[in-house]
Amino acid sequence: MFHKTIDFPLCPPNGLPGRRVFLLLQGPHGPFFDRLGQMLRASGAQVWRCAFNAGDEFFWSDKAHLLRYTGSSGEWPAHLARIIAERGVTDIVLYGDVRPIHAAARSAADTHGLRLHVFEEGYLRPYWITYERGGSNGHSALLDIPVGEMRAVLRDSMIEVRRPPAHWGDMRQHKFYGAFYHFLLLVANARYRRFVSHRTLSVWQEFWLNFCRLVLMPLHWVIRSCQWRRFRLSGRPYVLVPMQLEHDSSLQGHSPYTRNRQFVEEVIAEFARAAPAHHHLLFKAHPLEDGRARNRQSIRAAAARHGLSDRVHYLRGGRLAAMLDHARAVITVNSTAAQQALWRGLPVKALGRAVYNKPGLVSDQSLADFCRDPQHPDLAACRVFRAYLLQTSQVPGGFYSRRSRAHALRLVADLILAADDPYQALARGRVPRRHQISGDLERAA
Repeated sequence: MFHKTIDFPLCPPNGLPGRRVFLLLQGPHGPFFDRLGQMLRASGAQVWRCAFNAGDEFFWSDKAHLLRYTGSSGEWPAHLARIIAERGVTDIVLYGDVRPIHAAARSAADTHGLRLHVFEEGYLRPYWITYERGGSNGHSALLDIPVGEMRAVLRDSMIEVRRPPAHWGDMRQHKFYGAFYHFLLLVANARYRRFVSHRTLSVWQEFWLNFCRLVLMPLHWVIRSCQWRRFRLSGRPYVLVPMQLEHDSSLQGHSPYTRNRQFVEEVIAEFARAAPAHHHLLFKAHPLEDGRARNRQSIRAAAARHGLSDRVHYLRGGRLAAMLDHARAVITVNSTAAQQALWRGLPVKALGRAVYNKPGLVSDQSLADFCRDPQHPDLAACRVFRAYLLQTSQVPGGFYSRRSRAHALRLVADLILAADDPYQALARGRVPRRHQISGDLERAA
């Protein structure tokens, strides 16, 4: 069944009757949350932003409604409770719900009966972003909605699918904002000396890795293009393994692994034990991989230990669609890349918690059996799941480039202000007609 709804008081403690009071915490790097705040204010809501460092503060234009938090992480939950009480907060908005700051906010929203609005990268990347309430990924309401229920809801709806254009071009802007954000933490963070990132590296290391990643983009493109062309023309049958960022919440909070090397070791060991001797493994780096996890070294070392040095390969990024077009199966922790594999009818084995980890979609075989003879998904179930996502939580657009951000903002303010979350709205037939953005959905996927 669908998750329960919460009845909210008509009058916030310190607000006008019926007035919404939003507290925005950490968002994606760049101006997305600032533009969203402007739209919410235009609707008549009161909007506050809590800044935890100089990067958060820089990208917030309404300084009169900026709350600077300069305390320690241990003091944050009590401070958040005071903000909620003093400002009459009715809604909390954040990006990702696993980092300690946001995990505390998720708990506070439950305690105080507040709406929790969560943004994430799209479950159907790269042309969508995700908007949910209560939690995302391993905390998503999707985990409790079976495919059969999705099918029944879709059968009763006539909602238009929200289609993206065939190209957004967010990656350069994503890398630029990441580098600039950490540059601000490096040179302008004196006010926030007690800020501790949810990541393990120092601010200087974060900035340097982001800067190098941005500068070396052209060189990496040339190298991986040559490597991919050579591998593709070799005609080798292969299983594709899309890597994830080691510090990403999906791996840290919703999988049995804390390090990529643990995942790499398990996959290569089972592949060596069970896969046909002429098959190969192709590990694809995440587009934002910066080398901190030493994935290349881990893959080479594991391949050597299991006698697979000539059958295990690593590519620094590249076009996922092209690699999926030639793959025979996909193994992942819980990457959203699996959605594109399922859309193509490829067998998928997921080793972590994921919104798509449902009967009929991903394989329930052991990893060894999957490497030996992977089972294909139920294509009808895949189509239902994809259509359900497109009509609910997937918003066409992006967080980083100006063009893709504009498309997303046209929709997300109304989704946030709506009485029901996207899943509840579709189930109750309350979803307004969506704007259909021209473009070829199949090319985009």
